[in-house]
Amino acid sequence: MRFIVCENYDEMSARAADILASQLILKPDSILGLATGTTPIGTYDKLVEMNKAGKIDFSAVKTFNLDEYYPIKADNDQSYRYFMNKYLFDRVNIDKANTHVPNGEAADPDVEGKAYDKMLAEAGGVDVQILGIGRNGHIAFNEPDSYLIAGTHKTALTEDTIEANSRLFNDISEVPHYALTMGMASIMSAKMIVLLANGKGKHDAIAKLLDEKITPDCPASFLKLHPNVVIICDKEAYEG
Repeated sequence: MRFIVCENYDEMSARAADILASQLILKPDSILGLATGTTPIGTYDKLVEMNKAGKIDFSAVKTFNLDEYYPIKADNDQSYRYFMNKYLFDRVNIDKANTHVPNGEAADPDVEGKAYDKMLAEAGGVDVQILGIGRNGHIAFNEPDSYLIAGTHKTALTEDTIEANSRLFNDISEVPHYALTMGMASIMSAKMIVLLANGKGKHDAIAKLLDEKITPDCPASFLKLHPNVVIICDKEAYEG
């Protein structure tokens, strides 16, 4: 696990975008694992700039997102499909048919989870996975628990996560209480993982990645078992 500590959010976003750009230059048909939330927006903005400048090409890229609220319609402006279209897919030359987000309208979430994992495996697996980290150490929607689940599955969101996500809704009552999320095995199967964190609110979670414990109480701690993880954070997240 390698740490890159940046002065601020803009530098953090640029470093992450450079890693992804290098991946696309070396392998134009890369499979990218993508995350939502406010943290990666800066990275997506910089990738858009590079694409418009002709430095990187998304035409052969495939993407798989970590998660989606459940239940939620894809055209809901709070869905993660809507988010990805707004911040990345509608702004670069990617084929929307090659972009995948768990189906928040699936009739059977168990069937959807198995189908999503199969689709990811058949595509060849993720080359670079972008992750954020929750204040409680969750990655995707794998929340702290006594055990963690391997594959993509439906999960209940904790009150802490609901509260953290409520800033994006008109009212906390509108925040869905469930989500479809990649499981830990799906995430850990990526060839490379880049985790982004910024702000003092993420310091405790980042501090847990600096100690030696691996525990389901902090799902992100399992990243210590992965051979190729880069943590990119700003000074506030690193130093507190």
